Amino acid sequence: MQQDRNFDKLIHKFEKRVYDTRKGDWRLKLLKEDLAELHTQPPLQIWDAGCGFGQMGLWFAQAGHQLTLCDLSHKMLERAQQHFAQAYCPAQFLQGAAQDLAPQLDAFDLILSHAVLEWLAQPKESLQALADKVKPKGYLSLLYYNRNATVYTNVLKGDWRLEHILNDSYLGKGKNLTPPNPQYPEDVLAWLQDWDFEVQVETGIRVFHDYMTPEALAKTDMDELFALEYRYCRQPTYRHMGRYIHVLARKRETCHD
Repeated sequence: MQQDRNFDKLIHKFEKRVYDTRKGDWRLKLLKEDLAELHTQPPLQIWDAGCGFGQMGLWFAQAGHQLTLCDLSHKMLERAQQHFAQAYCPAQFLQGAAQDLAPQLDAFDLILSHAVLEWLAQPKESLQALADKVKPKGYLSLLYYNRNATVYTNVLKGDWRLEHILNDSYLGKGKNLTPPNPQYPEDVLAWLQDWDFEVQVETGIRVFHDYMTPEALAKTDMDELFALEYRYCRQPTYRHMGRYIHVLARKRETCHD
């Protein structure tokens, strides 16, 4: 039986492969840009659900917002607490899966769920538990691993992978940091609509970079490449090809059951 992924044993690999890279910096840049208007608002009640090392939560806390952070990984949460302590920012820290903690928490003005959905055993049901905790007129910031990109990268590599794509049996066959449950954008957008959310911003993260071979990247000016990433990352055709997709959605004021 599939379970939610706990990164306690992979924290150092996660830090090196995800955060300590130009790719990671690019992801943070686009997220902060999408969330800039909320960042400058009067203090909001924010839940960073699956906070990892807490970078985005700390960014909001340093602007005066009130943060609750949780993570299934004790070591991830501990690292986030260290970062907050070093910055002298108060916050509430809870260990556990966000969907399990949701029933005991009040509603929030903004919920961050970044690179969590694809690691969950029940992605839709777990995300809905979070969506239910967004106040009317509040926001959900969702960053998720794009299944379109998983299909495309595997087909481009060819060989034995094509059979797995044809049989739809390719999920969960990658290395430790390959998520088992990437999602199709059209499915995620349909869920949000059903849950009374309106999409405000949709951004593709790395719409070109991850399709390029190491040889091509070695010969490429990275500044030029990321300038192209920036030009196309929010255009409809390209944003749904990003390795990750960020959606900022606002909950309607009047919700139906």
